[in-house]
Amino acid sequence: MAGLFGAIVNSGTVERGIENSRDALLALGAGVETDTGIAVSPEIAMRYTTVLACVRVLSESLASLPCILYRRRADGGKDRATDHPLYHVLHDRANGWNTSYEYFEGQMINLATRGNGYAYVERDRDGRCIGLVPLNPDGVTIEQARDWSPIYTATMPDNSRSKMRPSQIHHIRGPLPKGYVGQSLITLAREAVGLGMAAEKFGAHLYKNGVKPSGVLKHPQKIGPEATETLRQQFQDKYGGLSNSSKPLLLEEGMEWVALSINPDDAQFLETRKFQRSEIAGIFRVPAHMIGDLERSTNNNIEHQSLEFVNQVLRPWAKRIESRIGQDLLAPSEQDEYFAEFLFDDILRGDIKTRYEAYSSAIQNKIMNVNEVRRRENMDPREGGDVYENPAIQVNEPAASASTEPASATPGAAKAA
Repeated sequence: MAGLFGAIVNSGTVERGIENSRDALLALGAGVETDTGIAVSPEIAMRYTTVLACVRVLSESLASLPCILYRRRADGGKDRATDHPLYHVLHDRANGWNTSYEYFEGQMINLATRGNGYAYVERDRDGRCIGLVPLNPDGVTIEQARDWSPIYTATMPDNSRSKMRPSQIHHIRGPLPKGYVGQSLITLAREAVGLGMAAEKFGAHLYKNGVKPSGVLKHPQKIGPEATETLRQQFQDKYGGLSNSSKPLLLEEGMEWVALSINPDDAQFLETRKFQRSEIAGIFRVPAHMIGDLERSTNNNIEHQSLEFVNQVLRPWAKRIESRIGQDLLAPSEQDEYFAEFLFDDILRGDIKTRYEAYSSAIQNKIMNVNEVRRRENMDPREGGDVYENPAIQVNEPAASASTEPASATPGAAKAA
């Protein structure tokens, strides 16, 4: 992988200092202020626990699924295309320093937070993909050529800018695509994320200030500005902070403590945090129990929600990636023969009793053979296990055969004959 970008840099297409990319990235990182006064950007939103939990669930769940390159057979079946270099890129090692798991995890994080995932495509002399190098989406811009094709400009490791052809970029678009790009869920739901972050910040300040409501010290006499400031500072130093929250108030000179702030329970603070947690989970379509919210979960509905998560959340994301792999990483002449697919078998496996009952039915109906079952259970094949047969019929056949034979003569009759 050494000199990966050398050909691009030496081709004369590098443009330095375009649009002051560093300032643009800083502006993006600063975020956009919401109505709560909290600035929100994809980077900032990841510090909000609910967003972090949702993004981790999506990225780690998808990355744990093996991505397989298959070759279509003439009979409608498929075989793993282990002799194709793209197979190992998708299944084992994306590049010289990223495993395939790390690659897909990072791309899913970018898709969930920024709406797009980009990678530079390294190809061999035959034009086949032999490596995928993830790019920071914040440093990629897209222009439109005269023939409507996209022209990508990416930030290089030395902070220079380089224009790249579509064949050099693997671009996965996120949900609700707008033109050439997908849209960031964080940006679209900025106000909801900002409200959740504001509630979280409010709770942190409660503990910082001693968990007690703010109030005023009432002095029976009029004191000057300097004395007022000195009194406020002394009171804060002695009674402010979580470690001082249980200390009794010692007031002198007839002073009184008058609480002003409303109680967090009265302000429905906890309810607000719960609602925002559910709302953010709904935006990412992550079941509540998967981010630690078990308030309304039972053993029965957790299993059902987990299946819904696989079928209605992970599958659409996987389909986006699979289709772009076929479009970007396979030559037009290969697209009818090869295709990529995430393997959902492991994540859809039920408990051992349910699995074995399903296997038994599949074998009896000659849908699967014994060795296919054993491979799914990570067992070695056994001799004779590749035959499709119904064991129940095989066991009963001798008995059935014996019952249909003509009745033999009695011993006495045979002796007489």
